[in-house]
Amino acid sequence: MKKYLLPENGNFYKANLHCHSNYSDGKLSPAELKELYRSRGYSIIAYTDHDIMIDHSDLTDDRFLALNGYEMEVYKPSHGEPFDDIPCCHICLIALEKDNLKQVCYHRSAYLFGNAPSHRSEVQFYEDEPDFVREYTPESINTMIKTGRDRGFFVTYNHPSWSLETYPEYTSYVGMNAMEIYNAASADGHLDYNPRVYDDMLRTGHRIYCIAADDNHNYGDINSKRYTSFKGATVIKADKLEYRTVTKALENGSFYSTLGPEIYELYFEDGKVHISCSDAESITFTTGSRRADIRWAPDGEVVNSAEFNVDPNGKYFRLTVSDYRGKVACTNAYFTDELFESN
Repeated sequence: MKKYLLPENGNFYKANLHCHSNYSDGKLSPAELKELYRSRGYSIIAYTDHDIMIDHSDLTDDRFLALNGYEMEVYKPSHGEPFDDIPCCHICLIALEKDNLKQVCYHRSAYLFGNAPSHRSEVQFYEDEPDFVREYTPESINTMIKTGRDRGFFVTYNHPSWSLETYPEYTSYVGMNAMEIYNAASADGHLDYNPRVYDDMLRTGHRIYCIAADDNHNYGDINSKRYTSFKGATVIKADKLEYRTVTKALENGSFYSTLGPEIYELYFEDGKVHISCSDAESITFTTGSRRADIRWAPDGEVVNSAEFNVDPNGKYFRLTVSDYRGKVACTNAYFTDELFESN
C-alpha cells in the first residue's frame, strides 16, 4: 500500500518559522517583514520575537499567514566569562491556535531585552501562576518544552552550534516537536547546518522533525550574502493557507526543509521509499544504522528522482537532496516500525 510521507494532495507553502522584528531585536516591523518575504515567494512567517508573543493576525490575508509565537533563551550562569563563551539553549514556541495568545513560563520582570520591554504591557500570560525562573538545567528546559506542548505550542530547538551545546546537553532535552537542521543567522562561521545533531537526537530515541529557518534580524545590506533572510525555509504542504490547517500540517510532519532545492513527491510503498525533486547532483539516504545509500547524477547531468530499499531494522531513514550549488533540502525522519506496521 502506498503511504504518502508528504501528502498526495494540497499546496506547498514556503514558511520562515523563526523571525525577529523590531518588537524585540530585529530591524524591520512585522508589516515590513511580511512584504519583504512575500516578495520572495514566502506565504508564512512565524513571528518569534524574544520573550514576547504579540498577535499579528492583522497581517494575515488570502496570500499570507502570520503565525504567533516567541523565542525563549536560557544561558549557563556566567563566572566572568565573555558572553560569546557561554553555552545556552534557545527554543521557539509557535501557537497552534490563532487565539492561543497566553505565554507560558512567563516572568513579570526579567528576561526582556532590545525593544521588548516597551511591549511588556501587550503580553498576555497566566496571571495566577508565579514567575518562572529559568535555569540552565535539563529539568528546567524540559519543563519549558513540556509546558509549551501541553498548552498548545509547536516547540523547536534552535541553532545548537551557535548555542555552543554538545551531545550531552541537546540529547538531554525531551519532548520538542522539531529541531533546526539549519539556521541562517548563525550559519556564518558557526556553520549551523546540523544533520549530525539531528541524527544524534534520532539515534538516542527522539522522534522529532527538522526545520530550516532564517532567524533573521535584517541588519546590513539586503544584497549581501550575509543577509540572513531568504536562506532557510520550511515548505509546508496543506490544503489551504489557514491558521489551524497549517499548524496541523506542522504537527503531522507534512513538510520538508530547504536551502533551495524542492521536493515534489515522497512516498513509501512495498518496502521502498520514492522521492522526486528539482535538479540535483545527488540524493542521499541516511538511516539509523550503517546501511546508507546515495544516488549520484551522471557527470554533467542531474538526478530528479530515486528509490531506496528500506530495511525494517534500520530504525529510521531521512533523505537529503543536494544540488550543484551545495544547497540541500532535507526530509523529516521516518521510523521503520511505524511504516512497516501500517503496511
